Amino acid sequence: MHASLIQIAVNPDESVNSRRERAASLVVAQRGADLVLLPELWPVGAFAYTAFADEAEPLQGPTHDVMAKAAAEAGVWLHAGSFVERAEDGTLYNTSLVFSPEGALAAAYRKIHRFGFDKGEAVLMGAGEELVTVALPETVVGLATCYDLRFPEQFRGLVDAGAETLVVAAGWPERRRSHWTLLAQARAVENQAYVLAVGSAGTHAGVEQAGHSIVVDPWGEVLAEAGAGEEVLTVEFDPAKATTTREQFPALKDRRLGLAPRRLA
Repeated sequence: MHASLIQIAVNPDESVNSRRERAASLVVAQRGADLVLLPELWPVGAFAYTAFADEAEPLQGPTHDVMAKAAAEAGVWLHAGSFVERAEDGTLYNTSLVFSPEGALAAAYRKIHRFGFDKGEAVLMGAGEELVTVALPETVVGLATCYDLRFPEQFRGLVDAGAETLVVAAGWPERRRSHWTLLAQARAVENQAYVLAVGSAGTHAGVEQAGHSIVVDPWGEVLAEAGAGEEVLTVEFDPAKATTTREQFPALKDRRLGLAPRRLA
C-alpha cells in the first residue's frame, strides 16, 4: 500500500474555509495513493478551545462535503482527520471521517478519550462510545484520535475487532513529543499491527505542535517519520506483514488478562 500522511500546519491567520480548500488540494495532489490521512481538528486547531462552539458543524457539513469531493477526485481512501461535530442534541464531539475512493462516507469515529483534565476538550465535548474499524481492500483499519494513544485497551479492542493497521489522527504538543514516538511504537509492538500516526504542525492557541508524523511496522520499526513543519509524509508498506508477524511470533494467542475474572470463595 501507498499511504500519504498530510501534516498540515494550522495558522491562526488562515480562515477555516481557506484551510479546508487547501487541505482538499493537498488530498487531491495525492492521486495514486491508496490511503491518505489528515490530523486531528485541523480546521480549527486542537487546542483552540474557544473556537470549538463557533466552528462546530453537523456530521455532513462543510468539512464532510469538501473532503468527500477531494477523496473522489483523488480516487483514494481518505481518513479526513477530525473536526468539531455538533450533534442533533447540541453536544459537541471530536469526530473523524473516513471516505471511500468514490467519496462515500465509510465511517465516522467520535473520540473516546477527551484530553484536558476537567477543562478544555474534556468538558466542552462529549465522549465517543464505539470502537470503529473500516475494511479496506488491503487491510482492516482501526481508528483512534490523539489522547486515545495513551490507552492501550482501546487498541487491543480494535485488534479484537480485526484491525491490522491502526490509524491515529492527532494534534500532539511539541513538549510531549517523546511520548508520541514511544507510544506509537508501543501500540505497534504490543498489537503486532502497523501504526500510521499523523500529527499537525504550527501553533494552536499558543501550543506548539509536535509534527513528526510516523509510520511504524508490526515489529516496532519506524518506516518513515516527518519533521516539525508542514509536509506530506509518504510510505510504502505491506499490510500482509501484520498477519505474518502474528503467525511467526504468536504472542497475541498467549493473552490471559482479557478473560473473565474467576470468583474466589
